[in-house]
Amino acid sequence: MGSIDDIDRRILAELQRDAGKSLESLGEVVGLSRNACWRRIKAMEDSGLIRSRVTLLDPVQLNLGLTVFMQIRTNAHAPDWLNAFSKATMGMPEILGVYRMTGDLDYLIRARVADMADYDRLYQALIRKVPLSDVSASFVMEEIKETTELPVLRRI
Repeated sequence: MGSIDDIDRRILAELQRDAGKSLESLGEVVGLSRNACWRRIKAMEDSGLIRSRVTLLDPVQLNLGLTVFMQIRTNAHAPDWLNAFSKATMGMPEILGVYRMTGDLDYLIRARVADMADYDRLYQALIRKVPLSDVSASFVMEEIKETTELPVLRRI
């Protein structure tokens, strides 16, 4: 897909807020017919711009109220270690994000767990799967802003 226009951006903004919105409702908001909206959404899906449509869940109601950021340092940087690390973290559903970092930190992991005991279980499982030089953790006391919406309608 080439460049996207303002209508595409408005469609994307609406879908990020509610992917289950009907095509009729979406069309009313962006000023297009149901079919024109569908064609644009289909084109954005086919191009990979829209990667998937998901349902966001309340982690507290699922007993996953503790967010932890694990700061990882390692002395191993070989491709086989990275492959093992990737495989280990991909296979742990509590881990929501893994990022290779610049600076003093090698990797940052974002995870959701029930409590400290659940974090310890996750930590123990991770270090059994792959050798790590140093792991420290920070626990979220308050979520001030948490969103999955990308700023497609930029306010400059």
